[in-house]
Amino acid sequence: MKQYEAANIRNIAVTGHGGSGKTTLAEALLFRTGTIDRFGKITDGTTTSDYDPEEIKRGSSLNLSILPMEYSGVKINLLDAPGLFDFALGQQEAIRAADSVLIAVSGKSGITVGAKKAYKEALKQNKPRAFFVGKMDSDHADFYKVLEQMKTEFGPSVCPLVVPYVENHKVKCYVDLIGMKAYTYEDGHRNETVLPDMGHRLEGLVGAISEAVAETDDELMEKYFSGEEFTMLELVNGIHKGVTEGTITPVYCGSAQEQEGLTLLLGAMVSLFPSAAEAKPEVTEDGEEIACDENGDPVAYVFKTIADPFVGKLSYVKIISGKVTTGMELINSTTGATEKIGKMIQIRGKKQEDIKEASAGDICAISKLSANTGDTLAKTPVTLQKIDFPRPCHAMALVLQGKGDEGKISQGISRLLEEDPTLSFKIDDETHEQILSGLGEQHLDVTIAKLKSKFGVEVTLATPSIAYRETIRKKVKVQGKHKKQSGGHGQYGDVWIEFEPCDSDSLVFEEKVFGGAVPKNFFPAVEKGLQDCVKEGVLAGYPVVGLKATLVDGSYHDVDSSEMSFKMAASLAYRAGLPQASPIILEPIGTLKVLVPDDCTGDMMGELNKRRGRVLGMNTAEDGMTEIVAETPMAEMQDFTMLVRQMTQGSGSFTLDFERYDPLPSNLEASVIEKAKAAKKE
Repeated sequence: MKQYEAANIRNIAVTGHGGSGKTTLAEALLFRTGTIDRFGKITDGTTTSDYDPEEIKRGSSLNLSILPMEYSGVKINLLDAPGLFDFALGQQEAIRAADSVLIAVSGKSGITVGAKKAYKEALKQNKPRAFFVGKMDSDHADFYKVLEQMKTEFGPSVCPLVVPYVENHKVKCYVDLIGMKAYTYEDGHRNETVLPDMGHRLEGLVGAISEAVAETDDELMEKYFSGEEFTMLELVNGIHKGVTEGTITPVYCGSAQEQEGLTLLLGAMVSLFPSAAEAKPEVTEDGEEIACDENGDPVAYVFKTIADPFVGKLSYVKIISGKVTTGMELINSTTGATEKIGKMIQIRGKKQEDIKEASAGDICAISKLSANTGDTLAKTPVTLQKIDFPRPCHAMALVLQGKGDEGKISQGISRLLEEDPTLSFKIDDETHEQILSGLGEQHLDVTIAKLKSKFGVEVTLATPSIAYRETIRKKVKVQGKHKKQSGGHGQYGDVWIEFEPCDSDSLVFEEKVFGGAVPKNFFPAVEKGLQDCVKEGVLAGYPVVGLKATLVDGSYHDVDSSEMSFKMAASLAYRAGLPQASPIILEPIGTLKVLVPDDCTGDMMGELNKRRGRVLGMNTAEDGMTEIVAETPMAEMQDFTMLVRQMTQGSGSFTLDFERYDPLPSNLEASVIEKAKAAKKE
């Protein structure tokens, strides 16, 4: 495969809201550049990008796809990112590996939450940004309305470079504001036409470009104020500099489906977007900068991992510096281990082509590395800054459908966790359930579908059980006497125990026996009997906490007393004493921090009150958001992920961390006890 210098490589993430046309745009660009000879469709499941069976089934991108193509001697690595919020992992991976970010916006829907999130993430990762307003062939598309939304939302850096000329709600041609030429499109082929009369609008648009260019350079600023017009070269260089520095956010438009405006976008990618050589240097965790240098020491960053049960692990890497070749040995800075570079692959959707090397600025895949997402591979140990992935917030219990799959599920889940850092898995010590957590319902549905298709494990999802506790509220003193005679040696154990509340997560045992009423050698047996008992409370069978037991008296028999007899006596005392000690159920309480738009705060506060939450305070956040801090019962939060998404149209987020146990309201005890008994029968 042809090797490209960093100056001739463009790494561009294609992002935006789900349904905004990202995958169709990527497919159209592949077709337009001659990379593919058939224009695939999402509805047919034939696009290069969406090749996973689950993506074809759902008609949406679920994973990041790498789509290299060549245009005008330049290699363009498109990174097509999913727009669904449950699969935010792909977008963050794409932006991390890219040198610039193209945000797809529908000319019908306008600026949506997904576009705002993509822009915000690009800004956070300090990547240049651009917009493509698509679906301009639709009847209800309105480019200029969308442009006003962009300027309002994203500020004065927004600068249209290609605009449509519209008559009777139909695009007649596209105007290139840099070259001052107009183009029509027929079957994807561009034809120059007469520049239409756009009146004062054209003057205003051209003036805005000139002003944006002037701000990129002092000499250009002087020329602008003197009233001189910029040359074509000055405009191109000025815009290129502004885009690279992030002071200009160019806007293009067209129709991917009808292949309109794509050549203008491709030309911009080559001449105006920053090359890999011009991209901002990578920064290590120590603050050191590593520039894109083909002659430097080899440094590569693993930005995505694919777990394949047949091929093994496939690591997507971006070469930051130097050249990486097959057989080379590099140090994994996370583990300190030496990794030998095995098979190297150029990926295009599901198609793979073996390569021998990759140079600084390029993207490829390497098979069978031990490295995980976020690891740095280098000749001398350096650690590049890692991606800050969203935390899992939606938990469900896994229910195995097949017998003997316990070992398979463990292996399958561990492989999927390597692939997806936004998943987490644990076995609850109390409920003994296997808990899988992700970013939402769809995320977990796709995960269990992968478990079945990749690892042959069939599971269903169920609502996780809540790990309640039991405790007591008053002090009691009871006797436990175990006496049994059945010929030969009998069994005899007799204890008096005081049970009282205390501040402890485990049983506190003491003895205050006087005069040898119970011999010391039986004290451990009494404690062991109680330790076994506190695993199940007397109300609903939940573990008992906050319990202090003091052995105060008892009696024994020289022949018939044994450790087992005193264990049984302690158990009898427990069963007799706890029902008299005002037992109650405790429920887990979590600290919630939920971020919502300012206009949703009232609705969210009302919702938290319905869920028995207690609001502790509110903090003003950036971008018109408010953080609400509250304490809420964990039992009320199972569907909270969906609620936040619906209430905020996807712009909200939250974290929920266990804080402590509080008494369950008495009016809810009966239903909890009933459910616990029903679960035991099952």
